[in-house]
Amino acid sequence: MAALKKSDFHYPLPADLIAQAPLPERSASRMLTLDVAGAAWRDEHVRDLPAQLRAGDLLVFNDTRVLPARLFARKDTGGAVEILIERITGSHEVRAQLGVSKNPKPGISLTLADGSRVRVLGREGEFFLLRFEVDEALEHLLQRLGQIPLPPYITRAPDASDTERYQTVFARHVGAVAAPTAGLHFDAPLLDALRARGVRFGYVTLHVGAGTFQPLRSERVE
Repeated sequence: MAALKKSDFHYPLPADLIAQAPLPERSASRMLTLDVAGAAWRDEHVRDLPAQLRAGDLLVFNDTRVLPARLFARKDTGGAVEILIERITGSHEVRAQLGVSKNPKPGISLTLADGSRVRVLGREGEFFLLRFEVDEALEHLLQRLGQIPLPPYITRAPDASDTERYQTVFARHVGAVAAPTAGLHFDAPLLDALRARGVRFGYVTLHVGAGTFQPLRSERVE
């Protein structure tokens, strides 16, 4: 059997078919279903999901919550730096990607918009290890200064509505830098309809890292 290649998965996707904003109703998003018995495809909506499930079926949701993990800073030389936190590793330490013209050396400090300082501790592969030299809790600082890191295929700037809409309705545990996107289509009426159907719910916490925004680099897909 021939090995799969990345190019085997290429297909045309017109830019005008990539949604730049969510629908007003989460569960109004389209859903493609397959009738296995009749081998027929149907265009439906996510709100139609209860009809596809039976009492006793189990849905498992990821209850991670997205951090406002994108920050903007400057070097002492004036150069702009974009910080995308990949993981919080300590009370004030993070692993992050930096968007910068020239990689900063360990020991260099960066200045956030409010004057707070961030020290570069070192490198870990493609990531930088940073320490926020502030007294307040890191989560509070991110709520004040951070932006929700929208995926790169959403080309508009984030707005206030993204703080709520780029979260699932069952998000509980803060730690992700990207939403578990399939879960974004569930809303309270749909969850109520699923419960009425007798569908059971389970929850896991899987924090999605910044690596989800990275392209697949290997041509060979194992």
